[in-house]
Amino acid sequence: MFICQTTCASLPRSGVDADMTAIRRRLEKIKHKILILSGKGGVGKSTFAAQLAFGLSARGMDVGLLDVDICGPSAPVLFGKEGHEVHRSNSGWSPVYVSDNLAVMSVGFLLNNSDDAVIWRGPRKSGLIKQFLKDTEWGPMDFLIVDTPPGTSDEHLSMVQYMKDTGVDGALIITTPQEVAMADVRKELNFCSKVGIPILGVVENMSGLSLPFGSDLVSFSSGADGSDITGAVRDVLAAHFMPAAPRNDADKNYIFPRLNIHVDVFPATRGGAAFMCEQAGANFLGRIPLDPSIAWASEHGRSLFHTQLETSATDANDEVNFSPTMTAVNMILNQTIELLETHNRCPQV
Repeated sequence: MFICQTTCASLPRSGVDADMTAIRRRLEKIKHKILILSGKGGVGKSTFAAQLAFGLSARGMDVGLLDVDICGPSAPVLFGKEGHEVHRSNSGWSPVYVSDNLAVMSVGFLLNNSDDAVIWRGPRKSGLIKQFLKDTEWGPMDFLIVDTPPGTSDEHLSMVQYMKDTGVDGALIITTPQEVAMADVRKELNFCSKVGIPILGVVENMSGLSLPFGSDLVSFSSGADGSDITGAVRDVLAAHFMPAAPRNDADKNYIFPRLNIHVDVFPATRGGAAFMCEQAGANFLGRIPLDPSIAWASEHGRSLFHTQLETSATDANDEVNFSPTMTAVNMILNQTIELLETHNRCPQV
């Protein structure tokens, strides 16, 4: 792993830092810079960041994603680039390109073995983040998405310190509905307030499980022995919704094209993100449900925004093409762009 050890010193206390000037010059041709934050780990922050980047690039924008979760990098998997390496030259580091207009940088591309643990103290993490910002050759871009680790740790302070003069547009904060996650998100809101990072909005992820009724992942059972009654249930509903339609496996998605099953896996016992935003005066950008498409896309390093996905199973393709997650992310993406356009800072799409 090639990491310059000279950048691993602690943050300067005074004077002009030449690295800060270099960072500003590296990022000056990037129009918008957005931090993706979460108070609690495991809320789907990195998955959201990846699909946000995919969504922006699908609209023809030039997008970069910087993964600064040093100890738990997931970008190589989420973008389907495991095993790829960063190329370096005298002018800097070249990010890994997912497509012509989507580039990714992550410590995951620097590891000799993807299973290697990164066991570093704060100053060394800060040094690598500085090197990412100073040496990565992003070039002119519309958006840089910065995927941070959960919490309010050294990495966050470093990002704020190093990017304070580069024109950060703000932060998108990701949470799940239950109070155990919301409690930490309130701390994240407080962190942003204290360090002067604008909050673009809050996204409630994993907001219920949503499945098409005709999905093979949906089954019904009855009795102590768990007898499978899926066919019988589908017959009853098919007769109710479309009496003339024949009942067979090939027709199940035709019979139930708009019928979905929704389960509140993580109940919002105290009002969820919407209520918290109302109290805090923050923008609530929307809810993203759990559904099989996001799991499939993440595991395969694919975008939800492809019009045609090559999969090994037709049903998996159907799950993605009728994804409520894609619809929700699109709506949140639209709101984010509108928020930036309000300040006359966003490119036309």
